[in-house]
Amino acid sequence: MLPISREEALKVIVEHNKDSQDMIHFLESEAIMRELATRLGEDVEYWGMLGLLHDIDWGTTKQYSREHLTKAPGILKHAGFDDDFIQTVLSHGYGWDCAGLKEKKRERKIEHALAAAETMTGLIHAYALMRGRKVSSMDVSGLKKKFKDKKFAAGVNRDIILECEKTGISLDEFMQVSIDAIRKIAKEVGLN
Repeated sequence: MLPISREEALKVIVEHNKDSQDMIHFLESEAIMRELATRLGEDVEYWGMLGLLHDIDWGTTKQYSREHLTKAPGILKHAGFDDDFIQTVLSHGYGWDCAGLKEKKRERKIEHALAAAETMTGLIHAYALMRGRKVSSMDVSGLKKKFKDKKFAAGVNRDIILECEKTGISLDEFMQVSIDAIRKIAKEVGLN
């Protein structure tokens, strides 16, 4: 179903993204998508690949955020991904002023999952940094307090995180799934 392996996908990422901080986001997004797929009975490899590659063109477009996701289709097509995979990647940009996606709306479970997962990484990582890089003892109640505090990680769109409910799980359950996912890769992303 996937045209390239995870190792090949990582090479494609490095080719287009030089910032190691961006890699943290890619890995965390992958981890949450994999854990969410497991929880929802979906294809873990496919969902993980979406999380890993969703921002594939960020390294070349972040200086001009309106161009974000304009180069992604070409990069992904060149790597062998089909139109459905590419459309799902693009869907995480729906509602944003980039790549002509402002008026589009997410409709499928997998689209809501990707948007919620990649957004949740910002909240969890910021909270872990505040806690001395600790994700090992993070719990849902503490994360939920930070979620409710709009001043904390103010750039994290809470409405997008709430799209997790459109996948069939509650916010609390999604938070637990996400914490569990990041815990599994904590050392890879500079946390403990």
